[in-house]
Amino acid sequence: MTESKNILVTGASKGIGKSIASALVKEGHNVFLTARNKALLKNVCHEIGAKGYFAVDLSNDDAIEKLVKLTAAAYGDIEILINNAGLYVYSPVEKTTPSDIKNLISVNIKAPYELIKYVVPMMKKKQWGRIINIGSISGVIGEANASLYSLTKSAFLGLTKSLALELAADGITVNTINPGWVDTNMGQESVQDSDFTIEETIETIPQRRFIEPDEIASLVKYLISEDAKGLTGQAISLCAGLSCG
Repeated sequence: MTESKNILVTGASKGIGKSIASALVKEGHNVFLTARNKALLKNVCHEIGAKGYFAVDLSNDDAIEKLVKLTAAAYGDIEILINNAGLYVYSPVEKTTPSDIKNLISVNIKAPYELIKYVVPMMKKKQWGRIINIGSISGVIGEANASLYSLTKSAFLGLTKSLALELAADGITVNTINPGWVDTNMGQESVQDSDFTIEETIETIPQRRFIEPDEIASLVKYLISEDAKGLTGQAISLCAGLSCG
């Protein structure tokens, strides 16, 4: 049986985050959930059998340090961090609002960076850790009318490589998964916000399908395993061929 690890999953109340959390609970890990919606988070925690949850808004300045300290105090040091929480805006650049810019940079860039800052000392103590960032194919190949989102998700590329080098000697791996279109509410809503129909979007995907959240969860399970201890600093596109051209 896999040795149980303490895992924090952000954006865990639905979609990709919920699938990842559920898969890791089934592996026997101690999984802690965070998201903004407390009622939804509580239901998911009970549904999948997670160890605990804390409802926080990651855009709040003091939320992240409190989240990490509360989780560690209640359950022990965090050994695996899954940075999944993220916001999406579909807008031409000239119509992007100051609020859009502030919110996406805060949640998609600042929050993951600060979470890493606070959990790394815990990982260094044990000379072992896993950090997995859920990016987007839009941060790799770009997405017209979603330049702000693409900007924030592309930030993971440099962050992942730099931290992988910085933390390699401490037994900590850092990787990013870049999903393409995913069959979640957010994925469906993103298409609805765009200028294309679901059918037109699917026609642009080589495999003619959306990625299932469970596929991302399976890749996470591999990346946190000892089999993947040599895999670090990588941005893996899980996109049904969308990034190939």
